[in-house]
Amino acid sequence: MAGVTALEAMSEGEVLDFADACAETARRAEVDLLRVAYQWSVLHPADRLDPAECRKPGRERARRLGGEGVAEVTEFAAAELGARIGRTPYAAAQLMADSQDLHHRHPQLWTRVQAGEVRASYARHVTTRTRDLSAEQAAYVDAAVAESADGRIPWSRFEALVEAKVAQAAPELAREKEERARKARFAKKVQGEAHGMASFLVRADVATINAIEAAITARAKHLAETQPDAPHLQSDDERRVHAFLLLVTGAAPETDLADLLPAVQLHVHTYAGADGEGVARVEGHGPVTQEWVRQVLGPRARFTIRPVLDLAGQAPVDSYEIPDRHRRAVHLMTPADTFPYASCTSRTMQVDHTVPHDDGGASGVGNYGPMTTRHHRIKTHGRWQVKQPFPGIYLWRDPHGAHYLVDHTGTRRTPTAPRKPLVVELWHSPFKIELDYAA
Repeated sequence: MAGVTALEAMSEGEVLDFADACAETARRAEVDLLRVAYQWSVLHPADRLDPAECRKPGRERARRLGGEGVAEVTEFAAAELGARIGRTPYAAAQLMADSQDLHHRHPQLWTRVQAGEVRASYARHVTTRTRDLSAEQAAYVDAAVAESADGRIPWSRFEALVEAKVAQAAPELAREKEERARKARFAKKVQGEAHGMASFLVRADVATINAIEAAITARAKHLAETQPDAPHLQSDDERRVHAFLLLVTGAAPETDLADLLPAVQLHVHTYAGADGEGVARVEGHGPVTQEWVRQVLGPRARFTIRPVLDLAGQAPVDSYEIPDRHRRAVHLMTPADTFPYASCTSRTMQVDHTVPHDDGGASGVGNYGPMTTRHHRIKTHGRWQVKQPFPGIYLWRDPHGAHYLVDHTGTRRTPTAPRKPLVVELWHSPFKIELDYAA
């Protein structure tokens, strides 16, 4: 509370000075994380692995995270770093890759980053865009953009500058990317769903897209002329969406909307509130109101109502194979990947036995946990430990003794045994950071 009082007592200039100091601390912390990620890479070289073990199915392997000329690291190292900083193993691997590239492929950028002249985010953008380049080509881009990476130009202009220099450094690669882009024609549903709405994207050459645009415009105009009073066709956007649906189904303009739609299975979970009105969750989409379910799905959907699944009544089975009823129960109880800070919510994840079946673990609710293949491999062949004291509650211990509690609400660090404090002074920081570190 003392800090809040002091902040409230500041003048406008003092508040701005304090904001400046906070921003500088955040910038330096980002640089320190890059330095940590690089040192973590140094501590996990490929030669730590037993070549004979690496050849076995599912075992940890060596991976090159960065670009050409960067040393390989042990595959599971990113999971340990990611958990400690509250990120997924994938995000931690990208941080390690960027740190390695900055050290070995972008020396000018890295010098300016350490001096506080270039933000870590600008430098990491360059390493990402140059990962496919040779070491010499990456060095060319490094020298070309290092001066402009200090924020003197807006982000959009900096992106364009980097793209131009990458193309100049590797013209053949740029042509290959253009050719791949030319062939990358698709028509698919895209991410970004919210409030019961979604998007469908078509990518093709300009001539094809113009032809689609002209067809939709013509059909929408026809709908306006022939069905001016249709309640679902009162705006031009509504008519264009309906015109697109007519075109892809080949139906006549007067066809009822419900007859145009193919059979699609949606899983809708409803939760009644205190007043009887609650929120529904559409799997793969997100939360919607029950009013949306009634208005949008009600007129055109057939519902199969299933009662609440009795999770406690799922009798174990005496086999390694997991019955479908158990998979449904696990998905309802634990819809997300159970590895710390993981994000996957797919129904197709592997269902792991928390206590291995070969070690006496039961095939039943309370000993299951959904995970992606990579996280399953880390749990099985890494040095991580996990217990499930209650169904749907997972207590993880990383190889260095930190604990993480994972449940349906997400991941939280849990207290560990007292450790001997280690004071680390980062050479470019004006302050000291005290860490908990085992003696």
